[in-house]
Amino acid sequence: MSQATKDKAQVVLLSCSDYEYSRVKEKIDQGISLLGGWSTLVQPGERVLIKPNLLAPEPPERAVTTHPAVFKAVAEGLIQYGIKPAFGDSPAVSSPEKAAAKAGLLSAAEELGLSLADFKTGENINYKGYFAERSYTIARAVSCDAIISLPKLKTHGLTHLTGAVKNQFGCVVGFNKGAFHAKLPRVEDFARMLVDLNLYLRPRLYIMDGIVLMEGNGPRGGTPRRGGILIMSTDPVALDATICRLAGVSPEKVPTVKYGAEAGLGVFQEEKIELLGDNIKSLLLAGGIRLGSARSLPLRSQWLNNAINPRPQIQAETCINCGLCINSCPLRPSAVDWQGAAGEKAPVYDYNRCIRCYCCQELCPEGAIGIYTPWAGRVLRR
Repeated sequence: MSQATKDKAQVVLLSCSDYEYSRVKEKIDQGISLLGGWSTLVQPGERVLIKPNLLAPEPPERAVTTHPAVFKAVAEGLIQYGIKPAFGDSPAVSSPEKAAAKAGLLSAAEELGLSLADFKTGENINYKGYFAERSYTIARAVSCDAIISLPKLKTHGLTHLTGAVKNQFGCVVGFNKGAFHAKLPRVEDFARMLVDLNLYLRPRLYIMDGIVLMEGNGPRGGTPRRGGILIMSTDPVALDATICRLAGVSPEKVPTVKYGAEAGLGVFQEEKIELLGDNIKSLLLAGGIRLGSARSLPLRSQWLNNAINPRPQIQAETCINCGLCINSCPLRPSAVDWQGAAGEKAPVYDYNRCIRCYCCQELCPEGAIGIYTPWAGRVLRR
C-alpha cells in the first residue's frame, strides 16, 4: 500500500533545468524535506537499496537510464542521514556491471564508496497478489529493509509510459522478465502483474528523473527531450498520474495507473493528490509527449489482427543486423528471425506468431524497430 499521507497522496514537483550536480542535489534535498525528511522514510540501521532504471548499457545523454547526478544526489542524501545504501538493477541487455558503468552510475557509486548489489542471482517467491497468485524470480539484492526507486521518464511501446510502477520490473532477474511477456501478452494482464509486483516489493519512495526525458519510440530508441522536472512521491500511482497530466495523457489510459488504483497501490484522481513544490502549470510539457502507439483491439481472427492492430516493424535502412531482436523475443522459436544467412539482411517477422509484446522494439540499440499501425487500424481509431 502507498505510504501517502492520511488524507491525500503527496507528489513533489520541482523544476530542474539541467544535471549540474549542485543544482540536482539542492532539488533532491528540497523534495525530501517537503515529504517530511529522510527520517519519515527510512530509519538508521535499515538496509536500503537504490533501484535506478538501467534498461541497457547506454550513456546518460541517450536518456535511457537514470542520470548519475540524480542517483548520486539521492545516495549522498542517505549517507548524510546515516545510511549507506546499496544499488543495482537487472538490465534487459548485458550485465548489471556493464550497464551501470556505461550509464555513469558505477563511477558515481565508487566516489561514495557504494557497492553494486546482487542482481544476477535470484530466489523464487510465491505471492498472493491483488489480481492473481504470482511466482517471481526476484534478485537477491531485494532482500533488504527499504527500496528507493529511481525511474526514468520515458515512453514505452506496450504500456505507453514507463514510470514509477514499471520500474520495479527490473527486480525480476535477467531473462525471467521475458517469460512474463510470453505468459501475459495482453497489456492489461501484464500491467496487473506489475501492480502485484509492486504490492510485494513496496518501495518506500519513488524519485523520477524527468530532467531529460524520452519520447516517441521509447524506452530505448526514442528521442531525448528536455523535461526540466524532478518528481517524487511515496505513492507510485499518484506520481505516474501526475506525469500523465504534465504530458497531456489521460491517466486512465496508462494501464499501470488504472490497475494500480484498482488494487489500492495508490490513487490517481486529482482531488486525492496534494501537489507540493513548484506550480504544475509552469512545468507542463509543451505540446504533450509523443507516445508510441501500441493500443490493440481484442480480435479473435489472426487475419484481422494483422490487418488492424499495431505491430513491430524493422526499418531495414537503420538495422545493423545485430540479431538482438531475435534473442529478445520471448517465444521459441522466435517470432522474428533471419531471412537467409544470419546477419546478411534485416530479420523479418512472422506476424501470425508475434504476440505484440514489443520486447524487440524496447531493446533495439539503434531504434530501428518502430510500432506500425496498418491503414485500417488508423481509420478505426480516429
